[in-house]
Amino acid sequence: MERRSFVRQAGLAGVLAAGAAPAVVQAQTNIRWRLASSFPKSLDTIYGGAEVFSKKVSDMTGGKFQISVHAAGELMPALQVDNGVQNGTVEMAHTVPYYFFGKDPTFALGAAIPFGMNSRQMTAWMYEGNGMKLMREFYRQYNFINLPGGNTGTQMAGWYRKPIQSAADMKGLKFRIGGFAGRVLERMGGVPQNIPGGEIYQALEKGTIDAAEWIGPYDDQKLGFNKVAPNYGYPAWWEGGPEIDFFINSKAYDGLSAEYKAILEAASAYAHTDMQAKYDAKNPAALRQLIASGTKLFRLPKDVMDLAFKESMALYSELSASNPNWKKVYEDFSKFRGEQVRWFSIAEDGYDNYMIEQARAGKL
Repeated sequence: MERRSFVRQAGLAGVLAAGAAPAVVQAQTNIRWRLASSFPKSLDTIYGGAEVFSKKVSDMTGGKFQISVHAAGELMPALQVDNGVQNGTVEMAHTVPYYFFGKDPTFALGAAIPFGMNSRQMTAWMYEGNGMKLMREFYRQYNFINLPGGNTGTQMAGWYRKPIQSAADMKGLKFRIGGFAGRVLERMGGVPQNIPGGEIYQALEKGTIDAAEWIGPYDDQKLGFNKVAPNYGYPAWWEGGPEIDFFINSKAYDGLSAEYKAILEAASAYAHTDMQAKYDAKNPAALRQLIASGTKLFRLPKDVMDLAFKESMALYSELSASNPNWKKVYEDFSKFRGEQVRWFSIAEDGYDNYMIEQARAGKL
């Protein structure tokens, strides 16, 4: 049997089982892509997600598919990588979709919205619900597709010069807050500032802003926010499980073979899981170190959470009435979220709450 006939009849799975995979990879074209990140190199966990992805792609193609990773500012500003992918200046970006909510609030649904889903729920919506399908339909008008590229888990509520004691303290607060959540903060009386991660410390230090949120203990410690704003709040009502994505130029993606597309999907899924695992592993030690160095933890008061929830739901209703893109995606997102929260309240919460009691009792 001729090799070409064998590959056609056996299919890729059969070829792999027969040990012929090296020859299949060998037949693929050498490809060189560039990836623009929205993150600085100093943040090895979130920036590193793109490097993990790139290495996996190279490893699975025997080095034939190379993707060079470029930190924020190297090829283009952190908050303009979407334009770079859209117009084909770069083939890919690694970013948080809500950064681009100014073009359309629907972008935020691909990452996180206030009182959205946690990381596991978001991944479930993307892979097993309609999330990937609906977001790709939306992204089509911007000439790119998405692949999940990480999640930080529920974030902290940021660093404050003075702790928030009531909803009244939100009035006039100049707060660096990422993306779409700033619209809710405005409705609460705050003054949102959309500043890239690499510029937050200077803004806090100079007093340009009163408070700032970024991600969580591991990354926040690296950026040194505790040195200029000692009060550390939780939880971030605006980011229960923010997804980081790979944006891929549609023409570049469509030009790939089926095998290379499958490799990109596999590498992104690995990077997605890897990032979450790293944050879960690294945050506990970083938080202990921050507290030991003088950081003061505080929980956001209930009236702050209630006001944020009220204003978030009101905003979503307004957007559903005025924005067809938002309405289409949010209706599905909202239904899935409701089912997930009810399910998590049974087994997950029941188990977690018991284990938390044991930890607080010093038994763990």
